[in-house]
Amino acid sequence: MSIRLLENTLKVNIYYDENDCAYDDNICVSIVEDCPEEEKIFRADETNLYLTPEQAIQLMQALKAATSESKLPANT
Repeated sequence: MSIRLLENTLKVNIYYDENDCAYDDNICVSIVEDCPEEEKIFRADETNLYLTPEQAIQLMQALKAATSESKLPANT
């Protein structure tokens, strides 16, 4: 799944990394920035965070909880 943020200059890719199937943390959250250097949030053009399934569930639950608390209607 790919999500574009910040006027399409920040791309978040979330996927199961088959190359890391031997490891517990094989779910990748890849953040790619396509903007001028002075506007970058991260130091690298691409930053990868690897999560365990349990951590991915916690992240999903935290996002869902924040969505529930938001004043904006959720798209379901």
